[in-house]
Amino acid sequence: MTTSFAPLTVAIGDLVPHPANVRSNAPETYDPENIAHLKASIAVLGLLQPLLVQKLDGKYAVLAGGRRHAALKELIADKASKGFTAKTKVDCRLVPEESDVTTALSLAENITQAPMNAIDEFEAFARMMEVDGQTPETIAKTFGTTVAAVKGRLRYGLIHPDIRAAARGKVITLDTMKAFAEHPSQEAQREVFEALTKDGGYLQAYTVRQALKSRGVQVSDDIGAFVREDYEARGGTVAADLLDEHSVLEDAALVETILLEKLGAAAEETRMRLGFAWADAMVRYDYATMADYGRVYPGPIEPDEAARKRIDEIAAELEKLQLEMEDEGLEDDAYNVLYDRVDALEEEARDLQEAYSAEDLARSGVIASWQGGQVTLHVGLVRPEDIVKEEGARGSSASPTGEEAPDAGEITYPASLAEDLKTERAMSLGAAMALHPEATLDLTLFKLVSDVLASGMSVTQAIKIDARKEYRSHAKMDEIDETSLEQVAAAHDALDLSWLDDSRAPADQFAAFRALKAGEKAKLVAYATASTTQSCFARDRSRDSLMHAFEIEIMPDIRAHWTPNAALFNRFKKAWLLKILGEDLGLAQEAVTLASSSKKEIVAFCDKLFAEPFATLTDAQRAAVAAWCPPMMQTAGIAFDEAEPAAETPEPDSEVAQAA
Repeated sequence: MTTSFAPLTVAIGDLVPHPANVRSNAPETYDPENIAHLKASIAVLGLLQPLLVQKLDGKYAVLAGGRRHAALKELIADKASKGFTAKTKVDCRLVPEESDVTTALSLAENITQAPMNAIDEFEAFARMMEVDGQTPETIAKTFGTTVAAVKGRLRYGLIHPDIRAAARGKVITLDTMKAFAEHPSQEAQREVFEALTKDGGYLQAYTVRQALKSRGVQVSDDIGAFVREDYEARGGTVAADLLDEHSVLEDAALVETILLEKLGAAAEETRMRLGFAWADAMVRYDYATMADYGRVYPGPIEPDEAARKRIDEIAAELEKLQLEMEDEGLEDDAYNVLYDRVDALEEEARDLQEAYSAEDLARSGVIASWQGGQVTLHVGLVRPEDIVKEEGARGSSASPTGEEAPDAGEITYPASLAEDLKTERAMSLGAAMALHPEATLDLTLFKLVSDVLASGMSVTQAIKIDARKEYRSHAKMDEIDETSLEQVAAAHDALDLSWLDDSRAPADQFAAFRALKAGEKAKLVAYATASTTQSCFARDRSRDSLMHAFEIEIMPDIRAHWTPNAALFNRFKKAWLLKILGEDLGLAQEAVTLASSSKKEIVAFCDKLFAEPFATLTDAQRAAVAAWCPPMMQTAGIAFDEAEPAAETPEPDSEVAQAA
């Protein structure tokens, strides 16, 4: 038997909460943000679903619809909302006063109001734009959410129906379905879907994205944005998305043609300006192909009086800028502005004191390529057939390996950089200790008992066992590689902290701690000890033989916990970076090629190289990249005293010096 309830309208001011409403005592139900979304929807669309009410003590008590009731009361209180007062009537359904099913009715309504299926929400938003002419802004206002959230839903609203059906049927995951939104053409989506599922294999989001990349270039991609105007002018087809930034330039061949033309124009402009013999272009600079090319460099010239005056001005400004950049309190944006200015001044000074010879200009050229979202010029290249074999040719490479590249200079580590490298190594050591709980537990217990029972000094200064975390100091903490932080966080997540309840007395906490399994205790002790690791460089056996041996055991390679990135390379001189590339990593040709690039470009190259070694590397080069770090940071590397900082070395009795 179906119960029907009489419809009626009730003034908002006559509505009160019902004691039988099952969610009336759930604070999270009436979270301000939660109610704000509903309030925005009612303000635009009105009350779409009547309230279920029962008359109690002369008032109408809301049995089901407490959130809607709360939103209506906020609309009354909000003076900016028009059309809502205490006398405004809203639709309700009346439950008889003698009814004894009030709790069941309230529970039934709340249970049946399940969250909207994610795919249905995507489609609903898309229909609102296509059919109703809504915009992301109006949809966001209607549902009380952000424009960014609406755009996120809209990206997936027009995925091919077959693919959405597969996601509904759990044949593919929601993440895999979302990957198909990389291309707005449903036909392209369907073709990729059928091709990837024809053998019945497991479909992954990564595989989908890779397959769709061959179907065109997104207008938001750096290349897409660079060529779009010319592409559309030539009639190139565009697969339009509901949101323009996700539209795709479908003719990949035309995109590449236009890109090469624009690169060629940039190369030709540089050729004419500098006087080179030829110009060329390639989409991606192929280091393997270019390995046989030589390189010429500008040689020193005698500057005239005006040039000498300008060089002196540049030198004075550079000295001033260097002092400003050493300010540890400098904000990142301000530092980057100074960095760009230094780079520009160094290039200007170099141009005033160097020039290519007429012989070199007559046989060399320039290639333009697309790197890091911009046109990159490789100047002074010499084709294999034009390489001068005779030794001593001014400004020329005697061989393709670039053996006559400019002297990179000796690498030294300023005190500020040395201290930060110590911090990064300590963080890596802490991660290694947290990942080796049994060994670290033994070390901790050994230090505790030996410091008390043994005579003489502590067995090691490398760790603190005094119930305090070690403070980490670093000039660029937000920019360093996060591998060790992620490893320590993962170790923390694996800890059993059930015993650590602040509501318990310490004795009860201790009893719960003692009841833990030995392996869980080891993890807890290891994590705590790892938090005390001191800033340091590689250990010297004669200084701290215990930690020297222990680190070799648990951290034979620091690169398992740390990767060099732009934060480090930015603090190296340009000459050092070229030296590392050419000598340490065996990338001599690349070092030669980059010699005329700005320091910023070299830093970007190094950052990408270490983040994901290039496929063109030889096995030896790949191994060198995988193992490289500043020598004093590697556990099995050279000792600290073989690589002292250039200046400002901490006093021997300081805490940092003892730790090292």
